[in-house]
Amino acid sequence: MKFRLLICSLLTSLYGIAQADNNLPCALQYPQDDAARLTCYDQYAIAPSNAQIAAARKVDLAHRSYLTRAWNLDDQNDTDDSKLGRLQPYRQNYLIARYTDSRNNQPYTPSPGHTPAAPYLYQQGEAKFLISVKADIGTQRDIDMFGFKTLRFWAAYTQQSNWQVFNTRNSSPFRETNYEPELIATFGTSKDDGLKLVNLGLEHQSNGRSLPDSRSWNRVYLLSGWEWNNVTSLMARGWWRVPESAVKDDNPDISNYIGRADLVLRWEPESKSQAIALLLRDNLTLKQNRHYVQLDWATPINAGDSSRVHLQLSSGYGESLIDYNHAQTTIGVGFSFREW
Repeated sequence: MKFRLLICSLLTSLYGIAQADNNLPCALQYPQDDAARLTCYDQYAIAPSNAQIAAARKVDLAHRSYLTRAWNLDDQNDTDDSKLGRLQPYRQNYLIARYTDSRNNQPYTPSPGHTPAAPYLYQQGEAKFLISVKADIGTQRDIDMFGFKTLRFWAAYTQQSNWQVFNTRNSSPFRETNYEPELIATFGTSKDDGLKLVNLGLEHQSNGRSLPDSRSWNRVYLLSGWEWNNVTSLMARGWWRVPESAVKDDNPDISNYIGRADLVLRWEPESKSQAIALLLRDNLTLKQNRHYVQLDWATPINAGDSSRVHLQLSSGYGESLIDYNHAQTTIGVGFSFREW
């Protein structure tokens, strides 16, 4: 019995020491101010539990704006600095069945040897899917430079495929696949509204094909992103094509068709009941103006938190790299995955 009492007394003493250590900052901070010291003790006594902190953080994350989520502007996506950031959505990720009003059965470019000898047997209906991810590869916080507070580096990869899945007569070939790796530097402003980020990117895009269907180019771009009321965002981007020698250039006139700038206007209510994105791209010339317009609409379905019914309309030049100088209008419907 005496031994048991001794153990209880020792545990009580240790608990008292721990409590004293917890309250020690109050005593040191307010040695002469009884009222302030009492308030400090009260704050320690009512400190939130880990469960309460986690719940509060979950609510806070749920109200993050689109640009904040997409580019981790508040540093909440992954707080473990000991490893590379997890893969995150970059552009839209979707699978749709689409129909075009104009098949590009004989793609061409001004470069010698880039036009097929005979037309391909493509159909107007096909499947289109896009996979796009990025990963945080480095972060510099508190840079305080020209109004920017954070600098984050990303590696990104996008793959778009146009699949003649309904063309069983010709073995359902993949008509086109575009591969697009990028390196991106994101400068964040830490603002709630207005200008939220500026991206500086280096991008390569190619279709991995041999002649006559080979298409590729490289560009450096500057993108600015604005947001208002956590509902509407605007991203405007301009780029400069990295020059290539005439011998190696698969598509010397690509800037005249795919353009020199684009912008994306996106709207999503706080309820996240739907999302609408409008892409506008232009070559910024008056004499031979060419452009591309794409409208995406998505709404959640009862098949998981990350699935949405997706509708896509597009018109103009450059729906894919092989079609950079081919104008068409398309309509597609399917599913998108993860948020965008």
